[in-house]
Amino acid sequence: MRVRGVFSRPVRVLVVDDSAIVRQILTRELSSDPDIEVVGSAPDPFIARDKIVRLNPDVVTLDIEMPRMDGLTFLRKLMKHHPLPVVVLSSLAPEGSQTALQALQLGAVEVMSKPGGPYSVEEVVLQLKDKIKAAALADVRKLKHATEAPSPGEEEVLPPLPPLRTTLKILAMGASTGGTEAIRRIISRFPAGGPPTLIVQHMPEIFTRSFAASLDSISEMDVREATDGDYLRPGLILLAPGNRHMVLRRSGARYYVRVKEGPMVHHQRPSVDVLFHSVARYAGPNAVGVILTGMGEDGAEGLKAMHDAGAFTIAQDRESCVVYGMPRAALELGAVDVQLPLEAIAPAVFRLLRSEGEAKANKEKMEGYTGKRSTAQGEK
Repeated sequence: MRVRGVFSRPVRVLVVDDSAIVRQILTRELSSDPDIEVVGSAPDPFIARDKIVRLNPDVVTLDIEMPRMDGLTFLRKLMKHHPLPVVVLSSLAPEGSQTALQALQLGAVEVMSKPGGPYSVEEVVLQLKDKIKAAALADVRKLKHATEAPSPGEEEVLPPLPPLRTTLKILAMGASTGGTEAIRRIISRFPAGGPPTLIVQHMPEIFTRSFAASLDSISEMDVREATDGDYLRPGLILLAPGNRHMVLRRSGARYYVRVKEGPMVHHQRPSVDVLFHSVARYAGPNAVGVILTGMGEDGAEGLKAMHDAGAFTIAQDRESCVVYGMPRAALELGAVDVQLPLEAIAPAVFRLLRSEGEAKANKEKMEGYTGKRSTAQGEK
């Protein structure tokens, strides 16, 4: 993933971590990328504050557990007084994952695990480089808006959601940078009998378990981290576990998921492409695909496979994306039926997932709602 052409210079990074060894490793490894310049490091938030003012970095990497002031407090102050993209580094412990989710809600662009357990230094650094470049392109103003309650009337972009009337349709969603809050906004509108839903959000393991629990607390549907062999049903949302791919399979009339290891795809595991390709193969026209905010191209080819198999495909529009990368890649590939603002996606899904007899009429309504069918040529 490169950012030259968007930036005329390398992305300027400030590393904030209380460990001198971690600061040294991150500075050395990140500096090996020609598109990244580490302009400084800081052992605590007070020194970081002064260096942010003096060095004006594009992105900050932030440890959560630090002396003098914890990372969450610093992040809250930073986003209020001097907002800029922040990538949080946290431990894989359950308490660390809970803190990381709080960081996302406070405005962090990305969260990552520190090296250890299943993640080597090489893997962490490789992903951190990509996340730093994604963060540099993020519009933190939109990220702040995503964490706020919708303004009056914003939830009613389309009429109130009706109960789902079919068990044959599947919803598959994929997201990366800025996706946690986008997903939260979408599924918070789903009723208890909502469509069987599969989600890939680029996050480390343990973090996805906490994220699923967080989503479950605000959704009328049952939300949980997927386990191998889980059967799909109305009212159930399955989130791909970190460091594992999730794929759809079918046994007779029933759908289920496999959770498996495998090589990273677009530097990601779980990968949106892996999920979408499996949905295209096993569900075909009995599915709706949604690609949300995120950097890179993961999900574009899979969404094209879904589109070609007869599924209806939706991309989050440029104006509401924190990073308009994954949706743009899908659009340019000809994988997208329609682009919609974030707040219109949930009601659109339910219009599309009505009974089979209404499918054609629903599709025409969606195209009428946007005014035209989106095409890659229309965006260029």
